Order: sequence, then structure tokens, then C-alpha cells
Amino acid sequence: MGVITPLGNDLDTFWQNLVAGKSGIGPITHFDAGAYDCRFAGEVRGFDPALYFKKKKDTNRTDRFTQLAVAAAKNALADAGIVEPLADPERFGCMIGSGIGGLKTTEDQHTVLMNKGPGRLSPFMIPMLIGNMASGIVSMEFGLQGPNFATMSACATSAHSIGEAWRMIRDNDADAFVAGGSEAAIVPLGMGGFAAMKALSTRNEDPTAASRPWDKDRDGFVMGEGAGVIVLEELEHAKKRGARIYGEIVGYGLTSDAYHMSAPLPNHEQAQRSMRVALAKAGLNTTDVDYINAHGTSTPVGDIAEVRAVKAVFGDHARNGLLVSSTKSMTGHLLGAAGAVETVVCLKTINTGLIPPTINLHTPGEECDLDFVPLKAREAKVKVALNNSFGFGGHNVSLVARAFEG
Repeated sequence: MGVITPLGNDLDTFWQNLVAGKSGIGPITHFDAGAYDCRFAGEVRGFDPALYFKKKKDTNRTDRFTQLAVAAAKNALADAGIVEPLADPERFGCMIGSGIGGLKTTEDQHTVLMNKGPGRLSPFMIPMLIGNMASGIVSMEFGLQGPNFATMSACATSAHSIGEAWRMIRDNDADAFVAGGSEAAIVPLGMGGFAAMKALSTRNEDPTAASRPWDKDRDGFVMGEGAGVIVLEELEHAKKRGARIYGEIVGYGLTSDAYHMSAPLPNHEQAQRSMRVALAKAGLNTTDVDYINAHGTSTPVGDIAEVRAVKAVFGDHARNGLLVSSTKSMTGHLLGAAGAVETVVCLKTINTGLIPPTINLHTPGEECDLDFVPLKAREAKVKVALNNSFGFGGHNVSLVARAFEG
């Protein structure tokens, strides 16, 4: 597993900061945000793309979202003990998506067009900005010649990536995948656009307290950036090479609201179905689930809708033994990278018996009465964890991970 996040650029640092309840959110440094309604975000700090590319010149030919993806993929492959050359590169796939793609490249090149004319546009503009390029460049960097494409479903993007990679391995299209997502939208156009939707928190006086899922004073989500990648393998392939196995992906549910561009159904009926489908494919009952890493973005409407969905699916278990938390309270919302990073979180809870907290949850809002593991991490045995990811456009994905028992 590999992550590049506002809480750290390696798995151990990320996890230590997460269970410590630290916030990775602060004033924006990527550009002067003084005139913006929201002037803070969850930025990746101390990131040097040259450390991850074979050729330094390639850092000038890739957008930041691709650079973050390459770094997370390199970390994941190293964590998996996979080094080049691959034994069978044609059986190793790559599926890394992005919700938005190369927004900084789009913005920068539009400025060039307006100020200097079309003759001054970069010949690398299109390859840098298109959303599939993270998956393409990662495959080139590591010689992955199996199935390769990119999902793009807003905040459900990397959950779709992992689910579709899982499906393709089951269909024998590949033995292994590098799967996940990446996002780098903390640029003027991204911050201004989400603010225009009234989607972002404006708690500029206290950024670390701005992402507060299920709290009565929540006022919108906090933008984050980063990448999450997992190495997903067919079981016998993993065993044969003596791989360390963090857990099994056993269920994948995906549905569509077919309702609204950005708002969920009031009771999140299709999110309910997504969770039910994932559990059915896993052959599990609702009472088997120990932990949910919720979508939990800190929006007034979305948080309640997800709570209603969880209550509808899990019944009495929702209030008796089920633990739920939102790590977006610490990382911000990583958009297309969120599902993968949060799947990593689910697998780490299984392996460590630690549940990351929902920080900033001081006074639960109306209907928000589940055990959200407020403020401090908690020790708990986790055998089964579920991750929810919901995206603009009505995309719903649920992934179920289970402890591997040999």
C-alpha cells in the first residue's frame, strides 16, 4: 500500500498521524488565496517528484496529480516487495483514476493562451492534463503491460478503480493490479469553483477545526490533495511469491442515484443498495461488519444522508457495536484519491486493531447519533471493514475488506 497525503508521504507517517488525531489542514501555500472564500486546504507538503521518477525531465512533463500517483505507486510496489523486472508484466495491470485530472496544467496553459496566443502552448499540454495519464505514466515507469485504463467518477473514482481491478482479477484478465487514484486540485480554479458551489467550509480563522463530519457546526468540506495506491493480487499469485497480505477485498457494490448533479438522495437509497450489494458479494451479514470508514465529508446534507443509509442497512447493529469514523476530518477530502486512501485505512484497522478518530466532532448534529469514534482513536478488533465513497453525479461505491486467515 502506498499513500501521499496531507498527513505524510509514506504509509507509516500517515498512519501514525492519523491515529494520533492530527490535522493535515492549514492555510493554502500553493498560491495566494487571500481573495478566496476558502483560504485553507489539506496540502501535500515536502513532496519532491524527482525522488520518484526514473528521469528527472519527466517531472516537467507531468501534472502534479500524475506525480503524486507515481510516488504512491512506487511506495506501494516497494511495500509489496515487488521490484523490476516483473516476472510477467503482461499479467500486471494498472488502474489509477482522477476525479478532475490536470487542473493546474489546464489553468496554466489557458493563461498562456490568453496572454501569448496559441503558438506558445506547450506540446505537452494535452498529455499532461488528461485524466488517464496518471495510469499511463505509472505503467511506463514500472513496466506494467496488463490492462490499463483510468476510472473517473468524482469522489468515487479510486474506489471504482479498486473494485474494477478486483473484478478483472476474478475474471482472469490479470494476476495483479496497481490500483487507486490521485488528485491535485488545490489551484485557483479548483478552490474558486468549489467555493462557488458553496460546497467548502469557510472556517478560515481555524482551519484545523474546519473538517468536522457529523458535528452540528459543520459548514462544508475541506479540499485535500494526494494519492492512494494498493497492490491487489490474485491469492495464489500472492502466496507463490511469499507476499505479505494485509487483507482480502471480498465485496464491491456500485450504484447510481440518477437524481442530482451534486446532492445525494435524501435517504441515500442507492448508497444503501451499494452497501447491500457489497455485503452480498462478500457473503457477509451486516453484523459481521466491525468498522465503516464513511464518506463523511462534513457537509450538512451529505452527512445526514449517509447516516440514514447506514441505519437503514445495519439496523440495530448500527447503534450496537458498529464503529464509524471519517478520516476526512484530518486529511480533508482527497476527491478522486479518497476511496483508495480510505481503503488503506480500512486495511490498517484490520492489521493494527486501531480505529482512527473523527476529530472536531464535539456536538453531534441532528440524526447523527452513531458511534463515530469522536476525537480520539480507539482500540477494537476489526475483522471486516467497509469503505463508502460517493461522488458528484450520483456515483456510489462500497468496498468490503476482510482479515486474511490463511
